[in-house]
Amino acid sequence: MTDRELSPGDVSELSRRVLERVGEAVVGKAEALELVLAGVLAGGHVLLEDYPGLAKTLAARSFAQALGLEFRRVQFTPDLLPSDVTGAFVYDQKNGEFVFRPGPIFTGLLLADEINRTPPKTQAALLESMQEHQVTVEGQTFPLPVPFHVLATANPVEYEGTYPLPEAQLDRFMLRIGFGYPSADEEWQVLQRRMARRQEDQHVEAVTDAAGLLAAQRAVETVTVDDTVGRYCVELAAATRRDSQVLVGASPRGSLALLLTARSYAVIQGRDYVVPEDVKAVAVAALAHRITVRPELWLHEVTGASVVRAVLTQVPAPPTVVGARQ
Repeated sequence: MTDRELSPGDVSELSRRVLERVGEAVVGKAEALELVLAGVLAGGHVLLEDYPGLAKTLAARSFAQALGLEFRRVQFTPDLLPSDVTGAFVYDQKNGEFVFRPGPIFTGLLLADEINRTPPKTQAALLESMQEHQVTVEGQTFPLPVPFHVLATANPVEYEGTYPLPEAQLDRFMLRIGFGYPSADEEWQVLQRRMARRQEDQHVEAVTDAAGLLAAQRAVETVTVDDTVGRYCVELAAATRRDSQVLVGASPRGSLALLLTARSYAVIQGRDYVVPEDVKAVAVAALAHRITVRPELWLHEVTGASVVRAVLTQVPAPPTVVGARQ
């Protein structure tokens, strides 16, 4: 894999093409798709939490195809074992020894489908790999491919027979995103495309490959962030901890995720510098799942998202600073 050098401008153009390709398969989710791509460009993992049938799996597969990454899907079930995800040692009769057989986690983009349907032990095995970028089996450590990203899905409706992710594990996801239902016109467009295609399967053409994605991620690291914008991220996260409706607010990992995602979101918007509007655009996705609301307020429909939206109106944003390198 050869090193490539891209500028933020190159990544902006690359992002536009990737989103166009993914948009050929996923209808009417432009804002959500931008956030997913921002999470990937920031080097993070993304949790897609929404109702069944809203194109979460299709979006994950389409991003893998557009980014030229090897794609694997694991359907999480109550009987799934950690070794079913990470891999295990098996006995090779020919050579008379145990050899490691890698699991599906050894890929470029892993779709962890319905992650809340598997027991905590298997969830922990996946989330440990997400954080450490390696797998440890029977005392031996195996590095994961680079790049490596997880897009996980969760169903927020059916709780019977599920194992909701604890807050500490939710914190490992850089973003949590919901797709929402399409409008009537968008839903009709989905039906029209299916009839025109005359088959169920959809394929998205590759725009780049693993080396290109790594180059894009390196370019995002060069994006200018003014001190006032960085402190704005810190103040937003701190404000969630002071909110009287909150039991546990966003940690410093939350403010870091907010900053890193805002940086990649700015590149997607065609800039090589971050403005407060970028922070606002990603704030709910980056912070809401890191907030634990007081249990007695659930009946009042207070959620992490509503807390973040309130904080965005309370914390004054710094003036927009144009820091582009022309």
